Amino acid sequence: MENVVVRTDRVGDHAHLTPAGPFDLTHVTAVVQAIESLGAGLSGCRSVDVDLTHLDRIDGTGAVLLGQLLDRLEAGGQRIRVVEGHNSQAAQLIALYRGRGVAQPPARRMTLLAGIGAAAAMLPGKVTKVLDFIGRCAIALPRAMAAPGSVDWRSLPKLIQEIGADALLVTGAANLVVGIIVGLLGVSQLRRFGAVAYVPELVVVAHFRELGPLVTAIVVAGRSGAGLASEIATMKVSEEIDALRSMGFDPVRWLVVPRCLALVVTVPLLTWLGDALALVGGLAVTTVISGMTVRAYAVGTASAITAGHLFGGLVKSPFLALVIGLIACDQGLATQGGAAAVGARTTTAVVLAIFGVIVVNALFTLFYALMGI
Repeated sequence: MENVVVRTDRVGDHAHLTPAGPFDLTHVTAVVQAIESLGAGLSGCRSVDVDLTHLDRIDGTGAVLLGQLLDRLEAGGQRIRVVEGHNSQAAQLIALYRGRGVAQPPARRMTLLAGIGAAAAMLPGKVTKVLDFIGRCAIALPRAMAAPGSVDWRSLPKLIQEIGADALLVTGAANLVVGIIVGLLGVSQLRRFGAVAYVPELVVVAHFRELGPLVTAIVVAGRSGAGLASEIATMKVSEEIDALRSMGFDPVRWLVVPRCLALVVTVPLLTWLGDALALVGGLAVTTVISGMTVRAYAVGTASAITAGHLFGGLVKSPFLALVIGLIACDQGLATQGGAAAVGARTTTAVVLAIFGVIVVNALFTLFYALMGI
């Protein structure tokens, strides 16, 4: 059996206590005897250092007993200093049972250059974590196909409804308004050159190639991305993710794969419907303001809709959806703490998802420009 002792070194009115061995429930009798054996050996001391370096193990029982000892010494007027060493968790546990947290050093105000340096120093680690998560997701997909039972396929219809059908109203309204704005700007600018006839083409090109996929993805990121991140974050803090692992399920396959798949399926459909509503918005504002007939607008629109314009935007949508899903799920799985951590991760997921959508959309635009599409 491992020895449980509390060694005492005293020099004048200063004592140095070194608890050693396993301070846990299994050895509670030995722990009590070791603490009681101190007796009056600490009487007359003004300060006591408690060195936790040699603790092998400690649980709630050992933390309570050590905490009670420190409280008695402190109540007797002795100054207590806890030396954590490499055992900071033991110090935190003892402080928890003593009724207060571990004292934190006052935070120093960081200068601008120091902040930039700290962010640069953390960047490689963050990039490594992102690449690691992307790699795990890439590996999870073929494994999910090989073992369909490792994926929560039953949640897929519900996810498609929540991400797609339930978001149809807000994404459609956003695209309709954007179509109205593009038509209004087109009429106000092209009218000066007598080129109002080109407004239908402007709406088609601007919305089909750029604004349609981008606006839809941003709305989905703000709505569905936040929901996915908060759902998984709540599961993480409530230890449901750990329960999945204990049952032999990979959280990436069980949770991430169906959510990313639902986004990849629904976002292109929402984009296509948004394109149609944008044409309606452009038609309404152009015919009302410029006096162009509905037939003339329809003819101009039909001649402007080409395979390049239509599929140039739709091809982006699955990639934008994948960015939203990966970022939302990654932030959810990275959550640590309580309810406050869930809110913080959800906010971070929305911000990163919107930024990621804009970056990926810009990369597609640059690729199309270089290819002359």
